[in-house]
Amino acid sequence: MSEKPFRVSFRGVRGSIPTPISSAAIEEKLSIVLEQAKPEDLKDAAARKKFIQSLPEYVKGCYGGNSSCIHVEADGHHLIFDAGTGLRELGRDLMTQEFGEGEGKAHIFITHTHWDHIMGIPFFVPMFISGNQFTVCSPFPDLRDRLHGQQEFKYFPVSFDSMHADIEFVDLNGHPQYKIGAAQVSWKEMYHPGKSFAYRVDFAGKSFVFATDSEYKQLGHEALKPAVDFFRGADILVFDSQYTFIEGIEKEDWGHSSTFIGVDIAVEADVKHIVFFHHEPTYSDFKLAEVLESTKKYLSIIAPKSPLKMSMAREGWTVDLI
Repeated sequence: MSEKPFRVSFRGVRGSIPTPISSAAIEEKLSIVLEQAKPEDLKDAAARKKFIQSLPEYVKGCYGGNSSCIHVEADGHHLIFDAGTGLRELGRDLMTQEFGEGEGKAHIFITHTHWDHIMGIPFFVPMFISGNQFTVCSPFPDLRDRLHGQQEFKYFPVSFDSMHADIEFVDLNGHPQYKIGAAQVSWKEMYHPGKSFAYRVDFAGKSFVFATDSEYKQLGHEALKPAVDFFRGADILVFDSQYTFIEGIEKEDWGHSSTFIGVDIAVEADVKHIVFFHHEPTYSDFKLAEVLESTKKYLSIIAPKSPLKMSMAREGWTVDLI
């Protein structure tokens, strides 16, 4: 067993467009907190801290408003999945490490190039630092041109060529399994307008799967088998659940799924922990909490003995696999 960590950190969890929390939403949370507080909860700093810690995460905090970005540490290497606006905050943290000295190395895996998955790149400070090395990976053979195009002057004032880091592009079509140290990354095409790719990281007997922006149009056993096989036994499956089940039917071919479908697939694939991701921008934290509770009830009906764990992805949350 490796002594190096296998860690998953959620830096951006919203879908379609970044969604900052509103003043009205903060006011609603404060109202709920004040309604629940008792005099003894407010008597001193220790009591107040204990009271706040007892509150649900979606009340004392928020799920987050940045778009897609996940940071994985495996075998001492930095693996970044998607480059939405969550990448900006990740970059600020990396600048306090070796990246601030121009000595950082990381791999960036892009699921697809819809705006919400690449718009963080122009604001990713480590890419502007000479000496840092980035390997940008995707099965899209023209990924370099797509990212350069995003920073043409008619769209953005700073060109991609202004980034001084060493940036290499890798076409994964020649690498069905891509090794980074002792970690292995594999990928699979999913159904989404314009194509999207899921990624799986296997390291030290543990596995992480990132399957955002995917729609499962046919729900029969044979139709789902390729996805089930790719997800098989994952310790963490990050699953696109932007819509409710009914919304998914109404928005066919929009390229997203639901928590109920995610649970069906996760149970079949013997996934240990499913994390729902790519949150609908119109959903409040309270709506997301309701969706999670209804999904837990759904699991209790279809597979009452299943040990499947489920969570809503939230920014700033870190999960250690080893």
